[in-house]
Amino acid sequence: MAAQHYNVMFLCTGNSARSIMAEAIMNRKGRGNFTAYSAGSHPAGIVRPEALKQIEAAGLSTEGFYSKSWDEFTKPDAPQLQFVFTVCDNAAKEICPVWPGQPLTAHWGVPDPAAAVGTPAEIERAFRDTFSILDRRISLFLSLPLSTLGQLAIQKEIDKIGHQ
Repeated sequence: MAAQHYNVMFLCTGNSARSIMAEAIMNRKGRGNFTAYSAGSHPAGIVRPEALKQIEAAGLSTEGFYSKSWDEFTKPDAPQLQFVFTVCDNAAKEICPVWPGQPLTAHWGVPDPAAAVGTPAEIERAFRDTFSILDRRISLFLSLPLSTLGQLAIQKEIDKIGHQ
């Protein structure tokens, strides 16, 4: 991959928690070389306040996040994506749009913190754990020498990250 700047999409069904947190993490950690986006196949219409709380607790901006459809990224003026990561099992099973440019894709499934039940502290822990998993995977991805690896090697590495 010769590009010096990469566009990355994080997909989830509702685009209300996991994909939003991943977008925030990537835009901070990958700033300058990466631009992250997030979307959902069936957007919830809201961003979970618990997700925004985790983003804010990490010292990241919560400004501008909203739950949106992946259809926004299939339009002619949409950014061309180099990577697409599904972060929920439901989105991984769905038929995704055809992305122009044939980006590399991988499934980085993470348990849905929005489905967590229990005390407020247990629910907060579920969101914190999800944020931590995404943060670790994004850090691993950002450590890859993308400009020196071929597409097959990159595909192997991003698939492996989804299991870590």
